[in-house]
Amino acid sequence: MTETTRARAFWVTGPNRGEIQSEDLPPLPADWVRVVTRFSGISRGTEGLVLRGEVPPSEYQRMRAPFQAGDFPAPVKYGYISVGEVVAGPSHLHGRLVYCLYPHQDIYQVPAAAVTPLPAALPPGRAVLAANLETALNGLWDAAPRIGDRIAVVGAGTLGCLVAWLAARMPGCAVELIDTDPARAAIAEALGAAFRMPQGASADADLVIHASGNPAGLATALGLAGFEATVLELSWFGAKPVTLSLGEAFHQRRLRLVSSQVGSVAAAQRPRWDHSRRLALALSLLAESAAAVLDALITDEAGFGELPAVQARLAAQPGGTLTQRIRYG
Repeated sequence: MTETTRARAFWVTGPNRGEIQSEDLPPLPADWVRVVTRFSGISRGTEGLVLRGEVPPSEYQRMRAPFQAGDFPAPVKYGYISVGEVVAGPSHLHGRLVYCLYPHQDIYQVPAAAVTPLPAALPPGRAVLAANLETALNGLWDAAPRIGDRIAVVGAGTLGCLVAWLAARMPGCAVELIDTDPARAAIAEALGAAFRMPQGASADADLVIHASGNPAGLATALGLAGFEATVLELSWFGAKPVTLSLGEAFHQRRLRLVSSQVGSVAAAQRPRWDHSRRLALALSLLAESAAAVLDALITDEAGFGELPAVQARLAAQPGGTLTQRIRYG
């Protein structure tokens, strides 16, 4: 491998526009690794907002990804789900499959501390679920479910499905996964949750977690919450305003509407957990034999060269695809 290596990366170049551009990588610094990408994943909600130019100016700095290049709204190289093989760098990492919070790029260089080796039992293609699983973990830490709770999860996208999968593993918990698409019923059952359309969901839930990304879903979530229940908001709406009816029974039922965001470790865990420990937990959960059911959440795969068209399709068409995986090489 020559000292100067040519790499290709996906850039958002304007509203609803993206392209693959080439760049040269400099000689590898000491204690850095060079990674050849195997797979990357698209975080549909966030990357859709980025592609459409809907990141609020107030969030331009807070929303920066760890290895983002450029600035919002564009041009910007954005993403944080990359799985690849270390081909150069410290000997203990050479040849290892790793996860990194890097944008969509076929080969890249980062400090060695920025990559996390995959557990041996984890198929690298499944590791693209790690970012969403981290968000689900953090959300449940914020929500603090209890043994035996009746838990409603509104929105059966990838994030909602992962929340339901984790919650259903708690002893005695009855989990309903609620969505407007009846095609989600089979995956809900496989995850250990009961599927419900909004009109058929059970009332008086002890905990409601909203992950649909749709204001109507949040209204549904508030309507399902029981007395003094918590409604946890996991969706991020970007610059889109959300109108809620906080009259009716909202105050009488003493509901708690709580936000959760993966950029900060949940407050209850923060004294003992950091981002690295949380990511390692997510990867270890994905490596369990019971996690094989989660492969069904990866519904679409495309080659790296197709990424501009894939990003445009996902940003324009809500629903359908759960997790979009990008294949390299």
